Amino acid sequence: MAAERRANGERTRVRENFFGRSRGKTLRPLQAGLLRETLPALALDLATPAPADLRSLFAAPVETVRLEIGFGGGEHLHLESGRHPATGFIGVEPFVNSMAKMLVALEDDPRSNLRLYGDDATLLLDWLPDASLSGVDLFYPDPWPKRKHWKRRFVNDRTLARMARVLRPGSRFRFASDIETYVDWTLQHLQRHPAFRWQAEGPADWHTPYEGWPGTRYEAKAHREGRKGAYLTFLRL
Repeated sequence: MAAERRANGERTRVRENFFGRSRGKTLRPLQAGLLRETLPALALDLATPAPADLRSLFAAPVETVRLEIGFGGGEHLHLESGRHPATGFIGVEPFVNSMAKMLVALEDDPRSNLRLYGDDATLLLDWLPDASLSGVDLFYPDPWPKRKHWKRRFVNDRTLARMARVLRPGSRFRFASDIETYVDWTLQHLQRHPAFRWQAEGPADWHTPYEGWPGTRYEAKAHREGRKGAYLTFLRL
């Protein structure tokens, strides 16, 4: 649960826990080296105030900035940042092994319009200025399938309020999942939120992957197990 508490007379942000373990298998030497030597130049430092204009965060000249939360293996984020060089991208991924995979991809095919953050996405959302993003993507997040764990799902009233604050009117929040209960959960939360409107007009609108969609390893696993993805798009009013 998100909260603030008093500690030694100061207000302290209490971390929210939307993800499980932060590490997996032992990293290969190349991965470990990239985390040590390459990531610091790409990583955002939330200890300093966010710039009023997020475009200044990027080495490349960009016109708008998008955010992908939990980029996993990085398939979509790496492709999109290459397809849209005039857009700045911020990718959030707390799982160290996934961050290492992204850095390997960037070693082979770098992106000057990409910055990374390896911690709780809500900390980043709270750091960003108002109406500073042109889009937020959340693809195949941890579904926390057990009912007692639903409170740990990233989509909730608190995170939606955060996204509504940082998204510009007319921008979009996109969500994909293969877990029906999480899709229903997301629809219920977004449809009752006054800042968002679901853009679907028929089943094809949520059964069809996004334009340029490369697929992800999580999606491939779902397909092998007989589950289909749902692709939801919400307009920030």
